Amino acid sequence: MTDAPVPEALVVMSREAFRNQFDSERISRLRALARVPDPVFVDDLDDPAVADRLASVEVLITGWGAPQLTQRRLEQMPRLQAMLHSAGSVRPHVTDELWDRGIRVAAVAEVNAVPVAEFTLAAIILAGKKAPFLAADRDPRRDGEAGTARFGRLGNFGVTIGVVGFSRIGRRVVALVQQLSSVTVLVADPFADPDEVRAAGGIPTPLEQLLPRVDVLSLHAPALPSTRHMIGARELAALPDHATVINTARGSLIDNDALVRECTAGRLNAILDVTDPEPLPEDSPLYGLPNVMITPHLAGSLGNELHRMTDAALDELERFAAGAPLHEEVTAESLRLSA
Repeated sequence: MTDAPVPEALVVMSREAFRNQFDSERISRLRALARVPDPVFVDDLDDPAVADRLASVEVLITGWGAPQLTQRRLEQMPRLQAMLHSAGSVRPHVTDELWDRGIRVAAVAEVNAVPVAEFTLAAIILAGKKAPFLAADRDPRRDGEAGTARFGRLGNFGVTIGVVGFSRIGRRVVALVQQLSSVTVLVADPFADPDEVRAAGGIPTPLEQLLPRVDVLSLHAPALPSTRHMIGARELAALPDHATVINTARGSLIDNDALVRECTAGRLNAILDVTDPEPLPEDSPLYGLPNVMITPHLAGSLGNELHRMTDAALDELERFAAGAPLHEEVTAESLRLSA
């Protein structure tokens, strides 16, 4: 670690995101770590009124609502050295021109993985009890064991969980579900180190071998051209009757039409925090099915969880200002295989 000049920083995100992520305490910490002339934040890099501010900025703290850093915008920031992203994926914001300039990028994806993994664990446990589906199909004429088991075998003892994608979130899910009794976790990810999968408590398993064995299929792969509809009609058909598909990753991973057919037939259950398209059309059959629970993309950081993301971005700013290595640095190569 070496002494370094105090960098000039600017927050770039939507007004709503700034209000949710930067309270007075975090603005004070930002000013303690960097030079922050007014304005502290902007939501429009193309506004001529902020041209002078952009000319001297060295670090951007970006978030939801930040624009893409195109060549034209980068030309307005000749001193820019780093982009520290305090939201979800950096993919929509970076460009080849940014990488060509050698601008360093850091994300807080590890922090954002925490609530998604927690949500997934809760979804897995509720899926085992069939709680969302029974709650949606309350019929006083149905009672007894036969009535409660109509969406499949009840319970979380000895379940087999299939995790697709040993990502930041996927590996957290593998670790979290170990608290279930006699659980088996199969992990399908051709890019994962098998030893790391086993160390986390998972069993490396090719997707085609994983599908017929699972009670729950949980998706944690990135949205890439190669992963679009990776769970299609053939893969869904390979799942056992009454298996539950959980998607907290990206809607495009699943062929929606194929999922509609399987869930409408009552053969599969689903818990979907993301869909394709998102949101689904109002007339989507999935809305009316008791064996499908749809939530409005809320697994990731929301509410009071947003301050944790801001804190992580400010931690990165502190490291950058001190000349220390960034904790979650992103490169063009690492982004190729991540969300």
